[in-house]
Amino acid sequence: MLKKNILSLLTIMSISKNATTVIARSSDVIRTTKQSQLPRGLRAHPTKTRLPRCVLLGRTLLAMTNGVFRGCLILTLLLIGCGRPPFQPPLPEVTAVTVQPQRAVLTTELPGRTSAYRIAEIRPQVNGLIQKRLFTEGTDVNAGQTLYQIDPAPFEAAVNNAKASLNRVEASLPSVRLRAERYKELLADRAVSQQEYDDAISAQSQIEAEIQYWKATVSTAHINLGYTGVTAPISGRIGRSNVTDGALVTAYQPTTLSTIQQLNPIYVDVPQSTTEMLRLNRSLKDGGLNQNDSQKIAKLFLEDGTAYPLDGKIQFRDITVDTTTGSVILRIVFPNPDGILLPGMFTRVLIEEGVQEQAILIPQQAVSRDSKGNPYVMTVDAENKVQPRPLVIARAISNQWLVSAGLSFGDRVIVEGIQKVRPGSVVMVFPFSADGKNDAKPGMPGAQGQPKGGK
Repeated sequence: MLKKNILSLLTIMSISKNATTVIARSSDVIRTTKQSQLPRGLRAHPTKTRLPRCVLLGRTLLAMTNGVFRGCLILTLLLIGCGRPPFQPPLPEVTAVTVQPQRAVLTTELPGRTSAYRIAEIRPQVNGLIQKRLFTEGTDVNAGQTLYQIDPAPFEAAVNNAKASLNRVEASLPSVRLRAERYKELLADRAVSQQEYDDAISAQSQIEAEIQYWKATVSTAHINLGYTGVTAPISGRIGRSNVTDGALVTAYQPTTLSTIQQLNPIYVDVPQSTTEMLRLNRSLKDGGLNQNDSQKIAKLFLEDGTAYPLDGKIQFRDITVDTTTGSVILRIVFPNPDGILLPGMFTRVLIEEGVQEQAILIPQQAVSRDSKGNPYVMTVDAENKVQPRPLVIARAISNQWLVSAGLSFGDRVIVEGIQKVRPGSVVMVFPFSADGKNDAKPGMPGAQGQPKGGK
């Protein structure tokens, strides 16, 4: 019996070339046969996973044969159907960027408000009635231009009165002066007393003093007469008028007649926090930032987001800290020849802090965050294995992150394909291109090749 079983086994092995076909057909028979007609060992179980064809065939033969021949037959068919090498999935492909030192210009964007370069509040300097307004509201006026005319009649009368009084006093001066001279001659002959001579000299001095008084009165009257024409103290754009023709005004009243503002150039006041100011000073002192002439230049963005075409210059930083906001005011002067900027407009100002020559910049899409919000990146080591790396991010510059700690020059940071890898896995690395054209293939220039030890 044993000899007969061995001969049967050799016969089965001689037809091994058709074993795959036998396995496939046997599996098809098993799938198409009703469950109730199959042996108990071949019936599908709802909770079990699908078995390979070789196992299904083995179960079929196990139910159909017995003894030594059954065991040899099963072993032979298992070797034929399951002897293939295991399937190896391809390595995940990622794109990475190599960290290189870059020159980064660090800027700060701060909110600001515009304010007039010069402001003049127009108030009357004499009492009277407004006869006429001599300007058009909202237009540009020049320094010295007459804006309002106050009724000059009372002031002209005051001038004439002062002149008349001056003439009267001046007319009495010659007689008083001659009397004093005669008394001086008579005093030598003892014809008049010393007291009479002193009274004549005193009268002459009083007349001369009155002349000076009335001259001053005449000058004051002329000044007040000139004040009846209210003029512009500066050149600029005048606003609306707060009074109309016929209004009664008083000298130096609290209510302004109008306001003139010089808009070219114009100020932009920007608050800067003291914390940011201290950090900037520390970076400049430690050498992390380099100073240059462009640090005094500022760029402006309007309320609608458009860029203002002209650059401004930082004039000064205030020395007083606002206790409510903890900030100081930076005052920047911008040219405004076309009058685009108006006082009180909200703006955004871009100020250059300095230049960092050895900066580390990586694409923003390469940075992920953990459950606590801490940033990290996936790096590729020399063996093309993925390793996580925590970061300290300083700020965003365009579409990149400025990294202050966590990376070194020469590190390879995964930019695309992060979702396909995990720490410790081996990957196929391609160079990252910012324009999205990563066409390098293994073995082509630009590809970073197979992992070490790979085939």
